[in-house]
Amino acid sequence: MKLLLFITLLLPLSVFAQEQEAAGQKPEAPCSSAGYRQFDFWIGDWNVSSGEEPAGTNSIQSIHNGCALKENWQGAGEGGISGSSFNIYDRAKGRWHQTWVDGSGTLLQLDGGLVDGVMVLGGARPARDGNGMVQHRISWTPNPDGTVRQLWEASKDEGGSWTVLFDGLYTRAAEN
Repeated sequence: MKLLLFITLLLPLSVFAQEQEAAGQKPEAPCSSAGYRQFDFWIGDWNVSSGEEPAGTNSIQSIHNGCALKENWQGAGEGGISGSSFNIYDRAKGRWHQTWVDGSGTLLQLDGGLVDGVMVLGGARPARDGNGMVQHRISWTPNPDGTVRQLWEASKDEGGSWTVLFDGLYTRAAEN
């Protein structure tokens, strides 16, 4: 049954690719549009600092034929929190989506896109104390020197005021 379902789903894609090739067209890679490349500046292995103190390390990889980014974070010091995210460009909506999970049980789901060259993603989740919702806004700014600034802010008053949760500077880790 699974094989039949697989063939049923795969066959139309295969036929479409063969029709393009027969017409002299090269089949377009699934995630080749410019939207998928907007967050590529974040790809790499990074040392992250905050206030000139080590905050952790982060490894961002392009996965699934360039269709998504996978993040693996490890906070600095003993007991530093670990976390991961998956990031994908939604071609139909023209927006980026991030799903973050970490070792404290946090789930954060964000959506957004490029704003004047800065990746800005936002979303809401219930407050830890169970009292209302908290808006989250995270921005990644690529700097001319190759570093990236990540600014994570939160608002308990629907964006009326924002509190900085994390202000980090990503510096590329030395190659081994």
